[in-house]
Amino acid sequence: MAQGRERDEAHNVALGASLSVRWVQGFPRQNVHFVNDSTICYPCGNFIIFINIETKKKTVLQCMHGIVGVVATNVPHEVVAFSDRRLRPLIYIYNFPGLTRRIRLKGNVLLDYTLLSFSYCGTYLASYSSLPEFELALWNWESGVILCKKSQPGIDVSQMTFNPMNWHQLCLSSPSAVTVWTVERSNQEHYLEAKSVRLPLEDGSFCNETDVVFPQSLPKDPVYGPVLPVSAIAGLVGEEAETFRPKDDLYTLVHPTMHCWTPTSDLYVGCEEGHLLMISGENLKVTVLNKIEDGPPRVGRNLVSPVTVAYQKGGVLASGIDGFVYSFLIKDTNYKVEDFLEVEEPVEHLMFSPSYRMLLIQTDKGSIYIYTFDEEPTFEKLLAACDGKFQATDFITPGNEYCMTLTQSGEVCVWGIEDGACVSRIYLNIPATVLACSPSSLSAAVGTKGGFVHFLDIQDVESPHSVHKAYLSESPVQHLLYDQRGIYLLVGTSEGHVFVIDAKPSSLFQILGFIEVGKGILQISTVSPLETDIVEVMVLSPLPETGRSRLEIFTLPKILPQVSASFADERGRLRDAFIHKFVYEIEHTLSSAVLNFQSSRIYGFCNQVPYICSYLLPEKEHSGICILKSYQKVQSKQYGPGMLSLSPHGLWLITIAKCGILCIRDIHTLETFVQCRSHSHQGHGIQSVRISMDGQSILVNGKHDGTLVNLKWRQFGGNLANEILEYSQQLSTYLENTMDEENDYLSIAKKDSLDLGSEPEHANVRLSDDSLQEELVKVDNTVEIPWIQQKNQEAIKNEVKLFSNKRKEIKRGIKALAKTILDMMEENEAVDNIAKLEQQEFGLDLEELERLHNESEEEVAKIRKDAEMQNLAKRYLAELIKGECWNSMAVKGRALKCFHIPCVVENFPMKERTDEELKELKRVEQQKEIEAECLKLQKEIVEFQSAITLVKKHHEEEDEEEEEDGTAKDTNLPNYLLGSLSTDFRVPTALLSSQLELHSREEKINQIILLKDIIYKVKTAFNNEFDAAYKQKEIEIARVKEKNVRIQEIVLDLELEETVWQPEFEDCEKPERTLIVESTEITAQRHIKPQQKVKTELLVTREMERLLLSQGSTTRRRALMDMMGGVLEVKKEDILRMVIPQPAFMSKPDALWSEKEKKQFKEYEKKVKELNEERDKYRKSLETEMKKLQNSIQESTQNFDEHLKRLFERRVRAEMAVSQEELKINNLVFSLLLDEEISSREAFLNNYLARKQEEKSQTTEAIRKSREDHDMYKEHYDNLLAEDKVLDRSFKKEFSEIPSHQVDILYKLFKRRPRIHKQKVHSDTTSLVPFGERPGSGKLNKDAFAQLMKAMDDLDSINNMPQGLDPSVWEHFCMTRRAKVENEQKVKQKAAGLIEMVAFLQRRTEDDEKVQHEIEKVLRELTLLQEDKVKFQLNLTIQILLKQGQVELENFQLLLDYSDAILINKNIVEDLNSVIRTQGQKKVASMMESKEVHKGIFQIEWEHKKMEMEMEDLNQKARDIQMLFFSRDRQKYLNEPNYETMIAIQIGVMEQTIAVLDKTHKKNVESCKKLLKKLRRYSNQKDVANYTLSCNLREELVAVSERKDICNAVGSTLTCEKIAKERYENMMQQQKLTKISKEQAEQISILQAEVERLRMKTFPAFVQM
Repeated sequence: MAQGRERDEAHNVALGASLSVRWVQGFPRQNVHFVNDSTICYPCGNFIIFINIETKKKTVLQCMHGIVGVVATNVPHEVVAFSDRRLRPLIYIYNFPGLTRRIRLKGNVLLDYTLLSFSYCGTYLASYSSLPEFELALWNWESGVILCKKSQPGIDVSQMTFNPMNWHQLCLSSPSAVTVWTVERSNQEHYLEAKSVRLPLEDGSFCNETDVVFPQSLPKDPVYGPVLPVSAIAGLVGEEAETFRPKDDLYTLVHPTMHCWTPTSDLYVGCEEGHLLMISGENLKVTVLNKIEDGPPRVGRNLVSPVTVAYQKGGVLASGIDGFVYSFLIKDTNYKVEDFLEVEEPVEHLMFSPSYRMLLIQTDKGSIYIYTFDEEPTFEKLLAACDGKFQATDFITPGNEYCMTLTQSGEVCVWGIEDGACVSRIYLNIPATVLACSPSSLSAAVGTKGGFVHFLDIQDVESPHSVHKAYLSESPVQHLLYDQRGIYLLVGTSEGHVFVIDAKPSSLFQILGFIEVGKGILQISTVSPLETDIVEVMVLSPLPETGRSRLEIFTLPKILPQVSASFADERGRLRDAFIHKFVYEIEHTLSSAVLNFQSSRIYGFCNQVPYICSYLLPEKEHSGICILKSYQKVQSKQYGPGMLSLSPHGLWLITIAKCGILCIRDIHTLETFVQCRSHSHQGHGIQSVRISMDGQSILVNGKHDGTLVNLKWRQFGGNLANEILEYSQQLSTYLENTMDEENDYLSIAKKDSLDLGSEPEHANVRLSDDSLQEELVKVDNTVEIPWIQQKNQEAIKNEVKLFSNKRKEIKRGIKALAKTILDMMEENEAVDNIAKLEQQEFGLDLEELERLHNESEEEVAKIRKDAEMQNLAKRYLAELIKGECWNSMAVKGRALKCFHIPCVVENFPMKERTDEELKELKRVEQQKEIEAECLKLQKEIVEFQSAITLVKKHHEEEDEEEEEDGTAKDTNLPNYLLGSLSTDFRVPTALLSSQLELHSREEKINQIILLKDIIYKVKTAFNNEFDAAYKQKEIEIARVKEKNVRIQEIVLDLELEETVWQPEFEDCEKPERTLIVESTEITAQRHIKPQQKVKTELLVTREMERLLLSQGSTTRRRALMDMMGGVLEVKKEDILRMVIPQPAFMSKPDALWSEKEKKQFKEYEKKVKELNEERDKYRKSLETEMKKLQNSIQESTQNFDEHLKRLFERRVRAEMAVSQEELKINNLVFSLLLDEEISSREAFLNNYLARKQEEKSQTTEAIRKSREDHDMYKEHYDNLLAEDKVLDRSFKKEFSEIPSHQVDILYKLFKRRPRIHKQKVHSDTTSLVPFGERPGSGKLNKDAFAQLMKAMDDLDSINNMPQGLDPSVWEHFCMTRRAKVENEQKVKQKAAGLIEMVAFLQRRTEDDEKVQHEIEKVLRELTLLQEDKVKFQLNLTIQILLKQGQVELENFQLLLDYSDAILINKNIVEDLNSVIRTQGQKKVASMMESKEVHKGIFQIEWEHKKMEMEMEDLNQKARDIQMLFFSRDRQKYLNEPNYETMIAIQIGVMEQTIAVLDKTHKKNVESCKKLLKKLRRYSNQKDVANYTLSCNLREELVAVSERKDICNAVGSTLTCEKIAKERYENMMQQQKLTKISKEQAEQISILQAEVERLRMKTFPAFVQM
């Protein structure tokens, strides 16, 4: 919708007046660029600003579709490219200095372009976009097409540059990576290829990165299977596996900041860590340059990381954040840092001019400096940036010469209206908010965030200065507004106060008072007509709680400064009745509102909807709040929150909004008659607008784009101009006298600075010492106090003075009351506790007491709540722990201890198996049973089909029984084959699969489930035994307790001091006791509430009374106690306590006893003796009984301990069984995990192979297409070359009619080509520019061709015509020669294109071969992985139990490598051995039988053979006699008497002949060897010569290529012919040498054949006769 509106508003709706841009003021936020050697440019808001370095003149180019994005320039073509920032942005290319649009580039980018870069050679433009495409595109900007593009998702690039020496290379750097892109071209096809640079670590070192896809250094583990890459272990199968690295393998690399190219196509890269990297342009090898410190360290300056770098000869210029520019002198791999230049601010960008005569330095604030390399270098500031964006702006009265701006940091600048030049600056160094210029004097006011208003004297615009400041309040100043006549200055603050200040300097800027309005003031509007004596003010504020807006209108009379004391109260607040304040509300929210000059109508800009409404004010006065209804509503095409303002004459309504469009409307009809787009919604539109008094200039300030635009009228006249000019003249005449007087006063007041904040009535006021308000009245003169607080303090002082007597009287009463209370408290201390009052009851301030009580109660409640929440959290945690570790256990963990030995046996804590586990177990058991039944049925079927006879059937039944027995035996395999001791606990293992048969994944999972069931059953079996032992211990303890009762009685009867051993269960045996907290365990005192305490005491009292009543005095009980000790019958146990009472006479001496008494004494002694005997007897019986009981207890407990020891051994066996089963489970789980890893690796390799195959198809298609293009292009090239030869050959035929000597002259002229002189570059320029003459481009080729055609025009001149030649022939000759030259140029261009296409085809072929190699590598890896997978599935890990001591090794030489071992069953070996033994015995017996038979047979055969051989010998002799041949030699042997002598003579002759032949053969061999050696030496010389010639040929080819490029650039025909001739001679010489080498090779082969023939000739040949 917004874009549609922008398109609708793109053209001016008015046919008459219009606005144009006079100048734009803003500062660079992006890098500044050179357009040519004397002009720079930078984007600012919706504009691109061009600055001429020599004249400082500015030129502006406006983007009509919003804010300018990124900018790039092309110096050779003098064009500027920039993008706009909108949905689906475009790239515009404009010519300079004409600033006409050359072309518009439209791509597929959705959001924004982030980088643009031109190539120096050719018409290429590179663009990069961020989210969401991250796309790099290469454009031909002349034709406006995208040549190629490529995306790299997720990579945000910060810098992009072309290689100045080679446009085929492009470097893109980001804070995390550096990538070099290569542009390959084949005719009209372009291809982008990226190569990432391997960056070093933060410390400058390099880490050895391993190949993640195909690691080569993985260890081999023959036991646990193949070792796979980390990505396979992580389970990654997609593209992320190619780059996945564990956290421990990730290292922090350097962070590149900037880069620059060198003339050798290398790269220098600066890093945040302070390193300087050099990257080779050929192989992208990174070298970390070493810094050489040759001096003391720089104090206070630390170049940590280069922010920007620029290449110069011998090194680079770099800058950091310390405000210095450094020169890095680089030599080899070292560099030295030198100070180059000091700048006032941190440097953000460095750039050389195209001629390298100037260095542009851009600071972080936006200032631009120029350093010129002359004989005397100069350093000047080209552009002084302001400190921050423009916060406010205004015209200096009358507004036709100067204007002012304000930044957030308090920098005030004065600008010229005509040229936008900065006239002066003043730094207030305070956070500023608003600015306003006075219409009645040459002064200005600046509002700050601290609540100050600074007044500036601007009579001398070149040196403004502050003359006064007023401290109004502590809240920030948000609005400053002078009325139209400059009578009052209205200041609005964030707290909702509107201060009224006298605007005249002659009144010392007196503060007249303030008005309270709603908080968050949106706008203040004033109406001050020339013919009235009042100023009407309207304040707009929001009501967010009701969704309405409030308007408050009040009137300020002109005589207010004289009567301000009566208009305002003691605190400075202007009384509403005097200022006629009225409040209005509007039912919807407004973002802005103004009051018309007739004070009868209000214009408002709606906040939520794009409407401008007008509201009529009621004529009658009202009280309270009046609701206004809209009178007129006009829809605005502007969107976003808008602002309204009136022109100085009040007939124009100026509207601005977030869309960035300025509209000027007629005040009566609200129709727009002119509009202008100066900003855009991307920069949040327009912040403020100011119009000059005469209406000729309009200042528009952007909100966030930092741009100030000065607009002027175009086609401005008629009533529009007359009305405002007339009003301007009237207002100027009205203010002329006032302005002169006030300016004179400002001139006088320059010497003294005014300070209205220190008034004489603000002195300290001393009151009596007993005043409670004295400290509030005292004011420290050294601390500035806001005006509003000063007024409050003055009011307080006056109130203190007014009510001082009353205060004294109240204080005396308070003192008397306090004394009375103290006396009462002393009296209270002396009374009893019952009558004593609490301390708090003497507090008279009941409200304060209640408040303190409530606070204490709240604090106690808070503490109690916190404690309860902590307790609740702890209880919850305890419940969780209990539920997890206790309640969830079906079998609680507990222990059993022996009675006498330190032995503890623990059971197995077990959880209840879930339904899913039981269901899964049941499924596996059923599956195993079904498999067993199926196997049994299959065996029966096979056995039935194979049964033939009953005997065989019987045997088969027996075998079947044996097999069944064997199967039964297999199902009950011994522990060493089963791999665990689980059978010791009677756990069935028949369903378990053999460890040698677990190949599939499902079998392993089923085996794990069955093994878990076995573990559960083993634990259950042991727990049953443990429970039985636990019950036995309970019985034993109960028995011991029973016996201990009797032992305790005996101990008491015998009065022994022995302690009775009483066994008890400990906490580990009964862990449930740990969960129950006993009262004895609580050491803290229990908190009892008062109510509970009273209740407990009452219960105790009642219990005591009941006991006293129940224990009343009874005669029977007392008599029984006195007579018989409380018992009726004497027990046997009481003998030991019985005492025979002594007679009473025993107290008398013996001599006084009577006979009766003596007799009684004897009876007494007899009874005592009998009692003692009974006692001894009874004591011995008790001791015997006690020993018997103790022995019984000892025996039973020892028996239990023995049982528990056996149970402990059982526990150890159970743990062994469980551990063995868990080990098998772990092995199976590991195998499953490894199987998953192998599957993940296989899936990844398959996906990788699919991607590579797709890439292979793409490369194959690219090769096919490239080859087709190459063939077609080659055909065109051959056609052109043939046409060129035809033109050359048909020359004499075309001019056959003229004489032959003229034809020869014309042919020489036909072959002649003009010599194009190269423009000589000045030596000083060559010495400055490090890149020198850069390679030619299409433009240079066109220029060279144009120069060639121009030179051809000179050759075609009639002056060069030979004498006697017909002019018509000369014209025909010129046309023919020109056609020949043009054809030659085409041939050259085609040849260059053909070379590029061949190179492109070669690179595509190499890419295809590389992809094919990758595919083969993947296939090999897949094959190896599948082999490893098969091996892993077949080579199982099994578990075997071995008895200790069964295998003995010497010196612990344990072998772990059993790769050639085979594991088989012992029974198989034993059965096989028994069968072998039986068969062996049978074989021995049969052999003994056949031995005797064979012996006779052999004897007979031998005799028979002997007779056959004798017969054969006789037959042979007979045959020899018959076939005997009688030769001459035999005749000679028989006839010659000296036969042996003759034979010796013949042998001697033959030996001499052989010696001669051997000598001749050796001579021939030596000569052949010499010849062969000579030929080899000659061949080596030829090889060296050929190698030298090949090297020379390579150099010559390079030279030819270079000269060909020079020839293409210069276009010299003679050079081409010379090169062609030399090339032809070289080719002929090469062919001649090749022919010679072939001939020599043939000669060598012939000679070698001859040598071989001669060598074979010397050997004798033995021919069979």
